[in-house]
Amino acid sequence: MSKREMNPKVDDYVSRAENWKTEFETLRMVALDCGLVEDLKWGHPCYTLNNKNVVLIHGFKEYCALLFFKGVLLKDTDNLLIQQTENVQAGRQIRFTNVQQIYEKESTLKEYIKEAAAVEEAGLEVNVDKKEEIPDELQTKFNEIKGLKAAFEDLTPGRQRAYILYFAKAKRSETRVSRIEKYMKHIMDGKGLNDK
Repeated sequence: MSKREMNPKVDDYVSRAENWKTEFETLRMVALDCGLVEDLKWGHPCYTLNNKNVVLIHGFKEYCALLFFKGVLLKDTDNLLIQQTENVQAGRQIRFTNVQQIYEKESTLKEYIKEAAAVEEAGLEVNVDKKEEIPDELQTKFNEIKGLKAAFEDLTPGRQRAYILYFAKAKRSETRVSRIEKYMKHIMDGKGLNDK
């Protein structure tokens, strides 16, 4: 895809958006103006360079955001980047509650996206803490429920880690099982712990 070539899967995503439609369309144009390739990954518009994820657009109840996959490596000269949760190691967000905020920051957003693309082009990697050990109760569910393990492995590393930490935090096995059962549909739907 060339600059500003729109992916039909993202057209469909934006057209069906109940919230943040105008914001998604605006963020989409900003990302495409930076020469990235548009795709739909994990159910969200994702922008790549040389098949490497650079930035993702996603919406939440109270805000929509640009997620920079390796945001922790960006200079963040305007102090815009937010760590979504304490468990997120590499990704950082810039959040918006209305389209005017995007318009006001458009040139800065493009600078951040171009810096993120340069990070990817340079092959820089984030040093993340060791991979968390999967709780026995989750491994048991993987063996019992067809497709659960594959769905879990299809999640982003950050989403996998958030689930593992949340499940493992429970002291009792019964509580871990209860938490896993509560979020199995979420996992099967490709959603993270805090996704709606």
